[in-house]
Amino acid sequence: MFPGAPAECVRTGVTLNVDMASRARVRAPELTGEGGWLNTGDIELTLSDLRGRIVVLDFWTFCCVNCLHVLDELRELEERHRDTVVIIGVHSPKFVHEAEHQAVVDAVERYGVEHPVLDDPELATWKQYAVRAWPTLVVIDPEGYVVAQHAGEGHAHAIETLVEELEAEHAAKGTLRRGDGPYVPPEPVAGDLRFPGKALRLPAGTFLVSDTTRHQLVELSADGERVLRRIGSGERGLDAGGLNEPQGLALLPDGTVAVADTVNHAIRVFDPESGTLETVAGTGRQWWQGSPTSGRARETDLSSPWDVAWWQDRLWIAMAGVHQLWTYDPATGTVEAAAGTTNEGLVDGPAAEAWFAQPSGLAAGGDRLWVADSETSALRWVERADGDAGYVVRTAVGTGLFDFGHRDGAAEQALLQHPLGVTALPDGSVAVADTYNHALRRFDPASGEVTTLATDLREPSDAVLVDDDIVVVESARHRLTRLRLPEEAVRVESVAHRTQRAATEVAPGALRLDVVFQAPAGQKLDTRYGPSTRLLVSATPPELLAEGSGAGTDLARDLVLADGVTEGVLHVSAMAASCDDDPEIEYPACHVHQQDWGVPVMVTEGGQARLGLVLAGLDAA
Repeated sequence: MFPGAPAECVRTGVTLNVDMASRARVRAPELTGEGGWLNTGDIELTLSDLRGRIVVLDFWTFCCVNCLHVLDELRELEERHRDTVVIIGVHSPKFVHEAEHQAVVDAVERYGVEHPVLDDPELATWKQYAVRAWPTLVVIDPEGYVVAQHAGEGHAHAIETLVEELEAEHAAKGTLRRGDGPYVPPEPVAGDLRFPGKALRLPAGTFLVSDTTRHQLVELSADGERVLRRIGSGERGLDAGGLNEPQGLALLPDGTVAVADTVNHAIRVFDPESGTLETVAGTGRQWWQGSPTSGRARETDLSSPWDVAWWQDRLWIAMAGVHQLWTYDPATGTVEAAAGTTNEGLVDGPAAEAWFAQPSGLAAGGDRLWVADSETSALRWVERADGDAGYVVRTAVGTGLFDFGHRDGAAEQALLQHPLGVTALPDGSVAVADTYNHALRRFDPASGEVTTLATDLREPSDAVLVDDDIVVVESARHRLTRLRLPEEAVRVESVAHRTQRAATEVAPGALRLDVVFQAPAGQKLDTRYGPSTRLLVSATPPELLAEGSGAGTDLARDLVLADGVTEGVLHVSAMAASCDDDPEIEYPACHVHQQDWGVPVMVTEGGQARLGLVLAGLDAA
């Protein structure tokens, strides 16, 4: 159903809607997956079981922040149309760890998924529905036919409009069946912590932990075993006592604690003395392309802040939702984007030109700010450029979006798997919470070597230094684990992986790239202030492209593939701006449409000479 090849996690993108009056009758394929069903009371569902209901399939993977955004977007739709709509999550893994059934079980609880989920580790249902990107939403009508498909986030309003149309149409036809859905909640589990995210040692020697799934902060005794107090109501919210899946914590110079309140898209400050929570940055709304990237902190939207660190007189924020680093200045009460373009990938250089991919861990280490860049399975850092001309971004470990594994040795060939935390060590080295490898790793800048400090940790997401020990947040074991820093690293067998997605076969030499964009109904391209489109093309390895890399305003480009390079990944980022096309509207609403693709290609004789990608809504009748 989608032209082109698979994409990475997508913010906004493809919308394939079939006109309600003349839609093609495409029967929805059956739902199958070797991992079985979750949240159904051990009942295996079929589409015939759901006949008479409007079904929304959510193809997701739990590493992808855009997928997590969609989970939150769907909550209101689930609640308002609970008697007519059944949402089915289809978990389609990217990383090896995500194909483990227990990891999916954990993720469903961790992120509060309150609908049935099909575990599809072999991507069987993904392939049947020709899905190409995380996340993708597919709408099936009460008679079992596909009526719409959307890639990316931000489609909840469009889907709700379609749901209301389907409710009216099928109620009139007598084919709509109302009632309770098939969701069966799991039994609640007791314990002091539930999927903790990050931890901080307070000056008094106690630990402050973000108890993510329970929407609270928890203060533990110095041994990490006893609960001293809980902060927050335990309910999702941005009011004085509410939190929403909090993650990162950082001690500020005045003794208060900055909190990355991730799903509230906000930065909060907790005062350990008074026990109060205050919002200092963010509006509670998610940042979208075209929104301001600097301004008064309480008036500027943020997007899934995942970690925070105090460095160079600023609070640095890992803005996972838009693949950037931002800063907050308490003295002026302002925020601004400090590094990253919002494009997803691994590109070093001047901070304003660098690419990140869900930065999720930060640690200040002298003149460097260390970054765990999770989707590229990379350890990176920020430092002052020569001559104090701003900041630059560099990579210590990691090569890009598609290569990961567990391999020690020289940094240029070492591998991580979706790290979420990083901790600066006293000797100038760095400990990495190598989350999907269930390991604690160490990078030594002096030797350029990566070693393994500990294994058999369950999804470690952060670590805190305590004298000669390191205390690890074992998120999927719901506890803090104290380890003695060993003199020598643990030796592990090297494992390397590449994301398993079919490559597009392309012919050698000239390759025509066409990004197709059609403004949504009732809108037109916004050309009032110059070109309304932008196209950025690069490749991994860079040698793949002999001609055609770089930025431009035309959505079509002639590329030339270099001789002797037989495979790689084309990175394509496209953006278009459209506005309401009605002269009667005094202040037309304008929208920015953006999508990033990572297209694996294999150069073969007889391959295609044109690569077509769709940016926004085309009819699919």
